[in-house]
Amino acid sequence: MKDIKHPQHGKDRQILDRLLQEAKREPVPDWVLAEVARLRIRYMGFPGAPDLQQDLDQVLQDWQINEEELFARTRAIHQRGDIYDQDNFSKRDDWA
Repeated sequence: MKDIKHPQHGKDRQILDRLLQEAKREPVPDWVLAEVARLRIRYMGFPGAPDLQQDLDQVLQDWQINEEELFARTRAIHQRGDIYDQDNFSKRDDWA
């Protein structure tokens, strides 16, 4: 089952590689938190993409937060409503 590829895996690998670098900044930029949360949701329960899932786990471990705290923080970011206006994101909300 670990050989199952998500249709977005290639694009997400590139995004996650960038996030791994940006995640080291202090403070962590809001857009990085939002993207990590988006990818966590995308791959939640997905029976493949172990490389992506392990890297996402590692980011949370490095930040010393759990998924629940990540989601709470990103809900607050999204409530502001300006996260997708930044240059760091595509102009569309890509959750699928």
